[in-house]
Amino acid sequence: MSEASPTPSPTPSESPSDAGPTFELPDGSTPYLLVMPSAEPGTTAVQWPGSASQPAWAIPVSVPAGTRGYAVFVPLVDGSAVTAPAVAAPAVTDEAAPPETAPEDAVRGETAAVEVAPSASADANDSGSGEPAPATSAPPAPNVTAPITTPFGGFAPRPPQPSFLDARWPGPAQAPGWAVPSGVLAGALGFAVFVPLGRTGIGWLLGGLALTIGVLLAVWRSAAGERRTERLIRVAWAVAALALLSVLTFRNAWWLVTFCVLGALGCAALAIVGGRMTRSILFSLMAAPFAALRGLPWVTRNLQVRGWDGTQIGVGRRMFWSVVVTATVLAVFGALLSSADAAFSQVLRDLTPEINAGTVFVWIFLFVVGGLIAVAAVYTVSAPVDLSAMDEPGARHLSLLEWALPIGALVVLFGGFVAVQVTVLFGGQRHVLQTAGLSYADYARSGFWQLVAVTLLTLAILAGVTRWANRDRPADRMVLRVLLGLLSALSIVIVVSALFRMYTYQKVYSFTGERIFVMAFELLLGAVFVMILAAGIRWRGSWIPRATVGLAVVMLLSLAVLNVEDYAARRNINRYQETGKIDAWYLRALSADATPALAELPDVVRRCTLSWIAADLAEPDPWYAWNLGRVRAREVLSQIGPGGVGGPRDCRAADQFDLPKTR
Repeated sequence: MSEASPTPSPTPSESPSDAGPTFELPDGSTPYLLVMPSAEPGTTAVQWPGSASQPAWAIPVSVPAGTRGYAVFVPLVDGSAVTAPAVAAPAVTDEAAPPETAPEDAVRGETAAVEVAPSASADANDSGSGEPAPATSAPPAPNVTAPITTPFGGFAPRPPQPSFLDARWPGPAQAPGWAVPSGVLAGALGFAVFVPLGRTGIGWLLGGLALTIGVLLAVWRSAAGERRTERLIRVAWAVAALALLSVLTFRNAWWLVTFCVLGALGCAALAIVGGRMTRSILFSLMAAPFAALRGLPWVTRNLQVRGWDGTQIGVGRRMFWSVVVTATVLAVFGALLSSADAAFSQVLRDLTPEINAGTVFVWIFLFVVGGLIAVAAVYTVSAPVDLSAMDEPGARHLSLLEWALPIGALVVLFGGFVAVQVTVLFGGQRHVLQTAGLSYADYARSGFWQLVAVTLLTLAILAGVTRWANRDRPADRMVLRVLLGLLSALSIVIVVSALFRMYTYQKVYSFTGERIFVMAFELLLGAVFVMILAAGIRWRGSWIPRATVGLAVVMLLSLAVLNVEDYAARRNINRYQETGKIDAWYLRALSADATPALAELPDVVRRCTLSWIAADLAEPDPWYAWNLGRVRAREVLSQIGPGGVGGPRDCRAADQFDLPKTR
């Protein structure tokens, strides 16, 4: 930056009329034009942190002691075609400090102001002498601003970058009317009325259907412009969520229905937000709850429509009072008709749940949850999130030397482990018994969960290497394909070894639904390695994340079709017939799904194993908690009769059949 010599400051009376706007100065004030002073010999100048060619605007200021002011640093960008306003804040000064307390190099003066003008306007405003127009001083009042209509030297401040929500998820436009609030209300009411929170039953499926129908009615028009492929994918995820909820209509095993509900929520998030790759799928799981909270103000603004007289009418208020009046009418007339006819009264008792404080709290909770899910779905489907930035390939900055050595070492390690496992797989019982101090149970129990951890870590390594490894050269692609292919193939053998260990463990002790589930999960991981091998042929693996989620849904539905607890009970019964050993303690804790199999046990064991199930089925279920597994269990218990079901005394007698509890 060129240096300029100090310019004497004109007094107010000497200021020319064409120097720009003037201000009335307080008595005793002297204006100063701030320019770059000449550097004194031996002094150190402030170094510009930018490049030599980068423009800058700097005003060095020296002020007397006791002066208050503001320092503003503005980044400059190329703004030759932009006219940007700027704000100048003059210094705010107090009374000058006494001479004995002021620094020796302080510049005397009380106020200072700077007026900046572009070069073109400066040429037009000066008197042709080439000298800058004298500056005038502003009154010493705070927050005095002077607009600058053109950027400094052709440059303007850099505008702030838009946030993720502004750029990728701006939200839908306002759509006043009945569609959005009606859809949200229908979903919330359906969820509150149908879902039996403490029981599995058909109400879970009915609640999901009510939510789906309400969302479709609310977004039918706004979602019509979406791409057909993406719309079909969203519909497929919604159907998968309903299919998982339908499991609660047929099965009663607590662990199976829990995973099905969690899987339904995940599929619902994919139907609402979308997602193609791993990052966008994980983002959808977090974005769906956020969309519920973000969409509440939008839905509230939609609760206004115009009446016949043109005034704004609150839709929510009208709906609320309509629901209140409906409930009042039904309560009054229902009570009268119920007291008039005993048969009709019994029908009403069967259809109407018992109302108490706990029931009301559950209804309110389910209404809020259903409403939030409906808000998230309507808000997001009306204006989908742009997830393209999340699914972009990562920067491949790992060279061959950086990733080939650890992956190659891992392949060698896996190869040695697999060589030992082949001996085990083909040696079978003879190999296990010949190993000193090793039993079936010890062999299986000591390795299954470690192998599951190895499988998961290997998947993470494969995902990282395929994302960040450089494969621009043919040699890089060839080495990557060979090493990752070998690692995936060896991992499949490790998966088979883990499955063999768990199967061996269950043969020694007993089959359980939970152990069968973890075997199915390990089988799912093996299928992922097979998909990785298939994708490595043409380097196209973007379909794997969605396919993995789809296979997880298929796995849960397959376990439901298998009726895992009934299968485990029958395997234990077969083992009892062969060895005389049975785990009555575990069988007693099974759900109603296992009742048909448990009814085939001998009397002393059957009386114990059916005692807990009979106690759970003592009370009838309301219509919205209808469950096929419990219906069949009640039929079996009815055929056996009350005398075929025992209690705690029978379970003590059945302890002789139990296996050691230290397994």
